[in-house]
Amino acid sequence: MAASQMTTTSFYGRSLLFPSTVEGTFKPSSFSHFGQFGGGLTSRSFRGLTVKAATVVAPKYTSLKPLGDRVLIKIKTVEEKTTGGILLPSSAQSKPQGGQVVAIGEGRTVGPNKVAVSVKTGAQVVYSKYAGTEVEFNGSNHLILKEDDIVGILDTDDVKDLKPLNDRVLIKVAEAEEKTAGGLLLTEASKDKPSIGTVVAVGPGPLDEEGKRKALSLSAGNTVMYSKYAGNDFKGTDGSDYIALRESDIMAVLS
Repeated sequence: MAASQMTTTSFYGRSLLFPSTVEGTFKPSSFSHFGQFGGGLTSRSFRGLTVKAATVVAPKYTSLKPLGDRVLIKIKTVEEKTTGGILLPSSAQSKPQGGQVVAIGEGRTVGPNKVAVSVKTGAQVVYSKYAGTEVEFNGSNHLILKEDDIVGILDTDDVKDLKPLNDRVLIKVAEAEEKTAGGLLLTEASKDKPSIGTVVAVGPGPLDEEGKRKALSLSAGNTVMYSKYAGNDFKGTDGSDYIALRESDIMAVLS
């Protein structure tokens, strides 16, 4: 079972590594169900055990160079307070999905051509929620992931300014219907998740077999229908919902 799929409160993050990433102490009772790792896992079984979310790189290593089309990102710190100043408990803090690029690989070969990584050092990026491998390096949490797992570049604090990468498209989600066809008012719980929205921005397109960009067929302003559970969801500063997904997840253009 992948660590990202665990729901036990004693675990979080993407990877479990023993013993270098384990804090706290092991108790004999902690191993009473350890042999049933894939089955009867309970929080009581791991009392006194805390697992970090990242591989810890020893202080003697002062440089970390990604290879190929991989990118090293310094993860943005989790917000500990709401905009109103209320302190959030750990369980309520949303997992960060953004950070700053601190190192890039040399790129990859596609067909006869060498293709460089399209993001630059210093860029502020948004990435897929469960992509990559977390690494604690120089006292900060970082993420090593492939360039294709980066959703886009975001230089501001508003997702509407996201610049999608590769074959991704940024869509402003249409508001859910508040009434049925018969005029009955719907509660929040009964509103269907909308799968229609307006294209805000498109990426430069995927690479073809020769390493050249193939432009997307969509453009800003198109109204589209997309797969219901695809992509990465974001909330804009104005409260609007946005989603970034691949062009292949868009089923139709509406007019």
